[in-house]
Amino acid sequence: MSKKNIPTQREDFEGIIRFTETYKKFYSRNKSIREAQCLKTQFPHILRPIEEEDLFAGRLHYYSVGFTPQHGSGSFGYYLDRLAFDALQSSGSFSEEEKNKLAELRKFWEKEDSISKVKDRYTDKIKKALPSDNYDRDQGIAFPLYRMAGSQLDYKKILRRGIPGLIEDIRKKKTEAAENSESFQLYTAMELSLEVFADSCLYYAHMADRLLSVADGKRKKELSRMKEGLITIAESKPETFYQAMQMVLLYSIHSGSHSFGRMDDYLGDFYVQDVDSGLISEEEALEMLSAYWKSIIDRVLHITITGGRIIIGGMGRENEANADRFALLAMKASNIVRDVVPQLSLRFHKGSDPRLMEKALELIGEGTSFPMLYNDDVNVPSVQKAFNISYDEAMGYIPYGCGEYIVFHKGMGTPSGVINLLKALEVTLHNGVEPTSGKQMGLALGRFEDFTSFDHLVEAYEKQVEYYIEALALQEELEYRVAGEDAPYLYMSMLYDDCIERGKGMFQGGVRYLGGTMESYGNVNTADSLYAIKKSVYDNKIFTQKEMLEMLDNDFVGFEKERKILQDLPKYGNDIDDVDEMASYVHNQICRVTSDQTNKTSLHSYHVVVINNSTNVVFGELTQASADGRKNRAPMANANNPSTGMDKSGITAFLNSLVKMDTTIHAGSVQNLKFSREMFQEHKKEVEALLTSYFVMGGSQLMINVLGKEDLENAMVEPEKYANLIVRVGGFSIRYIELSREIQLDILQRTMY
Repeated sequence: MSKKNIPTQREDFEGIIRFTETYKKFYSRNKSIREAQCLKTQFPHILRPIEEEDLFAGRLHYYSVGFTPQHGSGSFGYYLDRLAFDALQSSGSFSEEEKNKLAELRKFWEKEDSISKVKDRYTDKIKKALPSDNYDRDQGIAFPLYRMAGSQLDYKKILRRGIPGLIEDIRKKKTEAAENSESFQLYTAMELSLEVFADSCLYYAHMADRLLSVADGKRKKELSRMKEGLITIAESKPETFYQAMQMVLLYSIHSGSHSFGRMDDYLGDFYVQDVDSGLISEEEALEMLSAYWKSIIDRVLHITITGGRIIIGGMGRENEANADRFALLAMKASNIVRDVVPQLSLRFHKGSDPRLMEKALELIGEGTSFPMLYNDDVNVPSVQKAFNISYDEAMGYIPYGCGEYIVFHKGMGTPSGVINLLKALEVTLHNGVEPTSGKQMGLALGRFEDFTSFDHLVEAYEKQVEYYIEALALQEELEYRVAGEDAPYLYMSMLYDDCIERGKGMFQGGVRYLGGTMESYGNVNTADSLYAIKKSVYDNKIFTQKEMLEMLDNDFVGFEKERKILQDLPKYGNDIDDVDEMASYVHNQICRVTSDQTNKTSLHSYHVVVINNSTNVVFGELTQASADGRKNRAPMANANNPSTGMDKSGITAFLNSLVKMDTTIHAGSVQNLKFSREMFQEHKKEVEALLTSYFVMGGSQLMINVLGKEDLENAMVEPEKYANLIVRVGGFSIRYIELSREIQLDILQRTMY
């Protein structure tokens, strides 16, 4: 991000004052009107200048206070970026009077930001179970997250209707609403917010015009196209491929949505129309799309590295032929740009155009880490069952963020909680005590030494997990409730099914399927540990319960031989039914308990997502040694992959273990594979046959890294030479040299085939 893209401290200060004054002025007014007025105050001030390389207008940087569904500081709604505000207050750039004003503003927003409103309403149960927000540094089993993430907007609606058409639709519904009713006020606010959006388009058009006056050659043509396109989309619906892309980019900025959904479905017709008519060439289209990818990079990365999902391929697209042509173009653009976003994801099925998979494997083999692969033949019926929706609706499933599923412009399922299952087992073994601190953390369900059978231990573990899942579900429900009481989230609501029709905002009863997701970590280590305890303590009586605890509490120091016995026991990922059944048990138990929370909350669905990003390393550092032989503070297995180095029977056995997991009871699970460059390129047919077999057997998804092990090792020694080495961590891609050493080592040590 260039310095031009960052507001000065003075701009930030003045922006906070303007926003706060508007918020206070409309504080007692209807919440829809208040949001619209705050958006009018926020835009276009947070929009940043067009830069020399930009083919599209649309850069932003939020002030330290504002409104958005998901802020990079871990906030949502009316947010206060505490770290940025701290920097502002300690900058030394302001007079005493201004410092006092900043202190006054800070005090106000510490009570008025949406997170504070959620926390103020925590019940005793939630407070007790979720005492900390700091999952990356505090000991704990479960933690809340604060965000309205994963929205999937119907961009096709605004591309087909344009701003005037959407306003017309809203006004039609407004005439049916009672004057001054909640619905009437919502429609009024929607009109105002669309006017704000149009004004932002014209704001950038004027900026492009000013730059145009001093430009020449190719840049003059680019700026002229930009200006004309911005004026067009401000006044009518887009007419060209370029204009459609520009409208989507700017709308995503205004809405705060970081995902771009089924882009081939809503841009394919524009692309084919312009190329086939001769308006642009294939080369020009590729140049545009590559530049668009760079705009998305700027749009997303300063908010979240897990954003920027773009879906291509799959069932349920309106014009499959045109969409497929765009999908091929998108893969070419990703190969040119080669960055960590957009997170290009290919959905495919038995009837897909084979050219899509051929191109995908070509890119993956060249080390791009994209596209990720999603098997519709498995995922569509799985989503139908898990979400209890129709098959047609399930065809609209979208993987977003780290891999969570959501129903395209019909559902919402923000991931607002995390659980460490291995920590839950650890605390259960210590009768509710966290062994590092010696403090009571979980439920006291009895001493391990008194569990006379393995079933007794399992029963206690299940109760421990259920206690925390119930708290996380209640927290998610409360977060939605506060979001709905605060604001309708106008830009998202307008491009979601049913909100305009019902006259209700996203979180006020407007969205059809308001569900939640919960991130589960440590699943595989928990399964391997339970299996080790069952075999070594209860079945074969190699160790007593007391001896097992002593080993774990001492991090196996002095118990090296005993650790070797535990390590040598069968592990998940080797196609051994006995241990794979334990992994399935852990998976099924957490998924069932989580989905059962719909009976205790107002959520339409509540599902586990097994999406491990770098949190397997973070949680590992906060979890003591485990019975699978893992040492204290060592990383946990990534997603539902085997523990590092434990898949000893080859890739076929590994994939056979993966497909034993039930795909119909969760909202997304990711699988990471690491191939050597030599294996993937020199044995291409064998690799393709292997992947085909995996998907035919029921494999739902794959993320594939094709790397040279020596590159990873050398990058740790001479990082300056490997700035473009991109790896798939789990739920996101990143430059290898930007990772912490701990995560670099975790990736390096994963099995390479």
